[in-house]
Amino acid sequence: MRAAVLAEPKRFDLRHVPRPEPSSDQLLVALEGCGVCASNIPPWEGKPWFHYPMPPGALGHEAWGRVEQTGAAVTEFAPGDRVALISNNAYADFDVANVGSAVKLPPELADEPFPAEPLGCAMNIFKRSDIEAGQTVAIVGIGFLGALLSQLATAAGARVIAITRRPFALDFAEAAHRIVMDDHKRIIDDVKQITGGSFCDVVVECTGKQWPLDLAAELTRERGRLVIAGYHQDGPRQVNMQLWNWRGLDVLNAHERDPRVYLDGMRNAVSAVQNGRLNPSPLYTHRFPIDQIAEAFRMTAERPDGFMKALIIYER
Repeated sequence: MRAAVLAEPKRFDLRHVPRPEPSSDQLLVALEGCGVCASNIPPWEGKPWFHYPMPPGALGHEAWGRVEQTGAAVTEFAPGDRVALISNNAYADFDVANVGSAVKLPPELADEPFPAEPLGCAMNIFKRSDIEAGQTVAIVGIGFLGALLSQLATAAGARVIAITRRPFALDFAEAAHRIVMDDHKRIIDDVKQITGGSFCDVVVECTGKQWPLDLAAELTRERGRLVIAGYHQDGPRQVNMQLWNWRGLDVLNAHERDPRVYLDGMRNAVSAVQNGRLNPSPLYTHRFPIDQIAEAFRMTAERPDGFMKALIIYER
């Protein structure tokens, strides 16, 4: 099979390697595609703690496709089932996944890409955020995750304020108010005016950066909820603990690590797309064949205007 190998920072090689074999409780999936995750960017750029070359297909974990073969102990899936999965080496034609890391896709989604891992993350973050009808919710950072959360919060009846540094991305947000993130004080003043001085019941930080984290805290009302959804992967953070103490904020780290919770989120994402609560299709702005995976990574790192999410599509 073909597999992309990150041979060194910012260089992929396309190689032909042996197809993996599923163990007794695994699926072998003929992949249709795989999303490119922002968490892939540090190994792409090169950090001292990574080792190269990486295994064939490594970093790919947002895949979907059809079951090619099942392990001897598998009863829940059969060859031909269309599935979405979390796996480890999905920048390739085939990958294996444990049965507890895959969900069936219904016929209604037959022709749609389905990167289940980020869609499931959005569902789990939304659940943990405990957003309710009538609340004012600010979402700081409108990338793929922030845009999905804006849809879910709006569908729940919340008044959403979308805040992002990329003006074009505001068009992808389901929001009552849209604010460009370019001036700290002005944003605070704008939100203060929108909320009549009380600020927001819930603020979800989706960027994984220091300044938006600072801003998110200042936009959260007294006894409000600050939700950390951004992937903070480039070192320690500082927080304004005086502000957090004074306002009595509830601060929630919305990242999950339990595989069962991941699976629940993926299943809920399937239902949400089926019933229209979630519409990720407009967010898949760029698609690449596997031999152009380096360009997909470059765009994910640079995030030019018009870019929201890259998918690698496997054509056979």
